[in-house]
Amino acid sequence: MDSLSLYELNNLVSSVIEQTFEDDVWVRGELLEGRPGGGGHFYGELVEKDELTGGLLAKARITIWARTYSLLRNRFENETGQTLKPGLKLLLKVKVCFHEQYGYSLNVVDIDPSFTLGDMVRRRQQIIAQLEKDGVIDDNRTLPLPTLLKRIAVVSSDKAAGYGDFCDQLLNNEYGLYFDVRLFPALMQGARVEETILSALDKIALQDDRWDAVVIIRGGGAVSDLSDFDSYNLASAIAQFPLPVFTGIGHERDETVLDRVAHTSLKTPTAVAAYILDYQVAHLARLEEIQNILVQSSLRKLEREHQRLDHLSTTLPLSFARVRDRQEHLLQQIEERMHTNVSMRLERENYRLQLLEQRVQSLDPALLLRRGYSITLCNGVLVTSASQLKEGDVITTQLANGKLSSKVLA
Repeated sequence: MDSLSLYELNNLVSSVIEQTFEDDVWVRGELLEGRPGGGGHFYGELVEKDELTGGLLAKARITIWARTYSLLRNRFENETGQTLKPGLKLLLKVKVCFHEQYGYSLNVVDIDPSFTLGDMVRRRQQIIAQLEKDGVIDDNRTLPLPTLLKRIAVVSSDKAAGYGDFCDQLLNNEYGLYFDVRLFPALMQGARVEETILSALDKIALQDDRWDAVVIIRGGGAVSDLSDFDSYNLASAIAQFPLPVFTGIGHERDETVLDRVAHTSLKTPTAVAAYILDYQVAHLARLEEIQNILVQSSLRKLEREHQRLDHLSTTLPLSFARVRDRQEHLLQQIEERMHTNVSMRLERENYRLQLLEQRVQSLDPALLLRRGYSITLCNGVLVTSASQLKEGDVITTQLANGKLSSKVLA
């Protein structure tokens, strides 16, 4: 049986590949791994994933030799603001190689930064489109800022110069305003940016009544690290956060997805501090204006009350005198009416007494006796009927002048 040694087979494969790919070719893929190695060379892996499942479809080793890497790296970073790091979509011009000992690989000779830029833009647009579909993209922007914006929760690295600049400008302000600032540490670059910022936001949310606003600041650092802030999970969390969120990521010409969903986006940490200061000063000025209005209004009201009291002090004695006169006149009328009524009542009662006296006098027994009448008594009892008497009773008859005694015979 004829056979080939492994070297002979690999050498044959190498010859076929060299003949098939005499010219360099452009290939697109995602950088799965990548790192500078010894001698200034760059080594990595380029992969293609299924768009629906994310499963791995193809993989190849890539190499950028030191001289080429130095040139390509500078151009790529200047145009995209990114370093060659895992997760980036790349369009590479490569030399297809097959080495008898090291196998299949791609030697990179050129790179198209516009392809990566386009992919970054597409990625941002996809995240923004998803947030719009979720209906949350403007939620944080619509939150009202409190009148007093002085309790600030800061998400940043404790070693970031931007954090120090922010605190210095805010806490040592020329107006002597007091601010309560607390740092919730998070990484501002590297693979754990999303994880640590989300963790800091969770801690703040647990005490959201303790803070007026959240500030996410970075300041300094490489432009290439800004892609760490183009995260759907981060953007969704900030868009739906219960407190207004300020961002000061630190670059003038770049806007991240976080900037798009934040309540207020500013370029630098010091710009955020200046905004908060200006906001507070403006509201304090408004409060002072309201205070002055209230003071002036109170003074005018006091003046009017003084004038009214002065007027009353003048008019009240006259009013009291008029009331007193009316009361005295009324009392005099009442007194006169009472006197008249009493006199008339006395006259009526006197006349009635006279009538009664006449009636009593007309019933006097003495007067009847003088008219010829008599009064008969039996044993001191007035006799008005013969049936009251019996034979032998002694009766007494009272006349106008004297008495007679009689005895009943039958």
